[in-house]
Amino acid sequence: MIKNLLKVALAQISPVWLNKEKTIEKIEKSILDAAKENCELIVFGEALLPGYPFWIALTNGVEWDSKTQKELHAHYVRNSITIEKGELDSICRLAKEYNIAIYLGIMERAQNRGGHSIYASLVYINAAGEIKSVHRKLQPTFDERLTWAPGDGNGLQVHPLKDFTVGGLNCWENWMPLPRTALYGLGENLHIAVWPGSDHNTKDITRFIARESRSFVISVSSLMAKADFPKGTPHLDKILENAPDILANGGSCIAGPNGEWMVAPVLLKEGLIIETLDFNRVLEERQNFDCVGHYSRPDVTKLSVNRERQSTVSYKD
Repeated sequence: MIKNLLKVALAQISPVWLNKEKTIEKIEKSILDAAKENCELIVFGEALLPGYPFWIALTNGVEWDSKTQKELHAHYVRNSITIEKGELDSICRLAKEYNIAIYLGIMERAQNRGGHSIYASLVYINAAGEIKSVHRKLQPTFDERLTWAPGDGNGLQVHPLKDFTVGGLNCWENWMPLPRTALYGLGENLHIAVWPGSDHNTKDITRFIARESRSFVISVSSLMAKADFPKGTPHLDKILENAPDILANGGSCIAGPNGEWMVAPVLLKEGLIIETLDFNRVLEERQNFDCVGHYSRPDVTKLSVNRERQSTVSYKD
């Protein structure tokens, strides 16, 4: 085993929208396809399981006490993932069987918050099939706040993967300098940025983070077309009335530690994007800049991070 080389797969796929069972089947197929290529890490987009809440922008999501919004939200919650009930167990088994690590964007129906609110969570499963972190998106973006709840710092974690130290953030929280710094301070040198889709998100920030951190940065987006909305979706006619032909065009990509493209954004192509990363390039680029190491002044500026998992109620029996 060559520890400094890591073969990665970016799974740029569409969900079976708001159908968690069918979407899990697609995820499992992608894992098997990556395993056939001897990949050691596979990454899926934000909220892929069971899909991004595109209906909000298409059906007047801010309307108060709307039966349409309530029914769509309830459908979304029913198709979200409760990890404690074992709903990711089949994916964990594949990780262990094929010795492949996984970053997966899910909608999490969190039991420790009552089980009715949902969080855009990024789950890391190691190659032994163990869930090692669940990062709940700190701040849902714009209209996402109408259906997603804000997370906490518990998932600001990194993980060893061969010579690499890997961590990740969801969508626009990649623009938040302090969460990025929290991961840099833990030694992150392979940053995972997951998105719902589209190169307008990935084309600038991917290279910027790589250049700032002198790390590899993998951005993975999903795909979604008007034709991908399942026929059984509640209020489908209202959704399709205003939906463009393409809602998410992909844009998955990889930047090297010098901030240059290894894989430029890939558009409208479903499947795996596979590349091999060489850890030595991280050490080369850290020679002239390391934002939490030799090019930092902790005596002047320092970050404090609260990683306690938040819950409304604490019980003492």
